[in-house]
Amino acid sequence: MTPDLTSTTAATPRRAWVEHHMGMPWSIHVRGEAAHDELTARLVAQAFAEVDRLDALLSPFRADSELSRVRRGELELPDAGPELREVERLCRTALARTLGWFDAWRWRDGFDPTGLVKGWAVARAARILEPVASDVAVDAGGDLSARCVDPGSTWLVGVEDPADRTRLLATIPVGTGAVATSGTAARGSHIADPRAGRAATGVRQATVVGPSILWADVFATAAVAQGVAAVDRVHDLHGTSGVLVLDDGSTHAWSNPV
Repeated sequence: MTPDLTSTTAATPRRAWVEHHMGMPWSIHVRGEAAHDELTARLVAQAFAEVDRLDALLSPFRADSELSRVRRGELELPDAGPELREVERLCRTALARTLGWFDAWRWRDGFDPTGLVKGWAVARAARILEPVASDVAVDAGGDLSARCVDPGSTWLVGVEDPADRTRLLATIPVGTGAVATSGTAARGSHIADPRAGRAATGVRQATVVGPSILWADVFATAAVAQGVAAVDRVHDLHGTSGVLVLDDGSTHAWSNPV
């Protein structure tokens, strides 16, 4: 999922930076007069450095991370750094807000907040970029946080068709807000049904649009975990819109007022 930089005139200054973090490409897009400023470049470097720092602390795939030490029993959670303690608290909130469908304790051995960390890290990177006086979008593997200086401007966000990733299922205009997509098309069956203890089925892809990238990501993951019952559940997600792609190829779109 990438913001379409053609959503303004061709004369609008723009720049994109791409780096590899957390096992996936991350991109930062700046559109407007600040695109080529020295301050913008410094803040982009700081944002990527923060993502790398968070990955070093919170990756379950790095033996020396704080998370891995907690999972092995070498470090008690209350003694961990503020980042891991915040993520654990957010995972408990996510468990409650999704009625148990987002569960960081059920799929792999021990606490695994991977399904929340990416959206949380995108939000932190976007916060570092707030001083940039132009439109900014941060994208990481299907999670996108966008900001527009002009309330009338938008980013055009393309959502891939999970049946054919060379095609777009939809193009979503986003001003200041977030779009998160979870599913099986890119990474296979990596999302669990926490109640059945097996890979989730029924929803092939869920895209959620909302004000917060962290919660859009959580709700998209929970929708895939819940399966076809998510068709009814998404109508309770006030202030969001989105689309589900079911295993049979059918789609279900929704738009809920705040």
